[in-house]
Amino acid sequence: MARQQTLTQNLDWVAVLIYLLCVMMGWFNIYAAVYSPEVPTSIFDMSHNAGKQLMWIGTTLLLILCILVIDYKFYETFAFIIYGLFILLLMLVLVIGADINGSRSWIRIGTFQIQPAEFAKLATSLALAKYLSDPTISLTRKLKDYLPIAGLIGLPAVLILLSNETGSMLVFASFTIMLYREGLPGFIPAIGIVMAVLVILTLLVAKWYIVIGILLIAGLALWLMPTGTRRRGGFVATLLVSSLMIGVVFGVDFFINNVLQKHQRSRIVVLLDPDSDPRGAGWNVIQSKIAIGSGRLFGKGFLEGTQTKFDFVPEQSTDFIFCTVGEEHGFIGSTIVVALFVALIARLIVLAERQRTRFARVYGYCVAGIIFFHFLINIGMTIGLMPVIGIPLPFFSYGGSSLWSFSVLLFIFLKIDSQRPFTLSRT
Repeated sequence: MARQQTLTQNLDWVAVLIYLLCVMMGWFNIYAAVYSPEVPTSIFDMSHNAGKQLMWIGTTLLLILCILVIDYKFYETFAFIIYGLFILLLMLVLVIGADINGSRSWIRIGTFQIQPAEFAKLATSLALAKYLSDPTISLTRKLKDYLPIAGLIGLPAVLILLSNETGSMLVFASFTIMLYREGLPGFIPAIGIVMAVLVILTLLVAKWYIVIGILLIAGLALWLMPTGTRRRGGFVATLLVSSLMIGVVFGVDFFINNVLQKHQRSRIVVLLDPDSDPRGAGWNVIQSKIAIGSGRLFGKGFLEGTQTKFDFVPEQSTDFIFCTVGEEHGFIGSTIVVALFVALIARLIVLAERQRTRFARVYGYCVAGIIFFHFLINIGMTIGLMPVIGIPLPFFSYGGSSLWSFSVLLFIFLKIDSQRPFTLSRT
């Protein structure tokens, strides 16, 4: 009894309250997304998504209870074993996985189906936290320590990509946030950003203009360099960087035309110009923007949306759930949802920074990074700022695997944080 009181007193209720608000708002918006005025149904009807989501919410509460009961040391002790189990599941799904919407990423057990890729993010977070908790590991002094980290992140990412689940694979880029906090040199993510900008520019501007621009910048950099040894070293570095950038520019066409699949190429074209295929690949984004824009300031009202009710917006209760928020609750409702996510992410960073062990801090930043990435990409794609890559909005989108994975991811950290007063400092 005393242990339960201690747990209750130290659990971060701010994060719990935000979580509960998100889950309940998600549930009501799932109901609104599938509600039909012609055939009205109860929010508790198990034959519709809202009723099924309520079942997932109930089972999620049981999972949370189990997490809070289990000793917090379990997650650190068995981190690599949990990671290994999910790697095996990702391999298994390539063999026996069910093909849904062109993605072989689901394991079916009777009428029940689960998506291991959602839980792989959790397993990878635990494994990275366990590895980086070793005091001999340094991201600022030892380059050899990057290889195991690259392996821990790259292995599940590649397996997920092989199952044709590109969106879930891209989420693994969120671990860069944690690595930067733990000492990753700033030039590494900076290079990634520059390369991303180059790819976008290549899609918008003629390649030779970009090459000329790179050469001009390289020449200016060399002219501004001091003479002597630094100039010789700077010349080599400038030559290498310029060559890499030019290689990226000319490699974009090959990648798009020979590596990406047809529907993935279409999404890139639509991102740049949604009107290029308004009844095909651009349909989702165009209808999504219409739905959100039609809500204006205060929205049309609960269950009063028309774009989502009459199936103008595909996947309206999963990947495009934010359209329902925008249409029925307007700019005010959308701002509240965004504010909830910003508050949750900020709270997780605060909690991560106050941890006494590196394991807890690293895991906390992994949780914050994953939620931030999903939030940013999901809402971004509904308003046409990001490509449509099919990732859920945490706690809002319909689906058991999504709700389970995000809830377990979050509450493992809250469990670890609740034991912080009793943990010896090991940073």
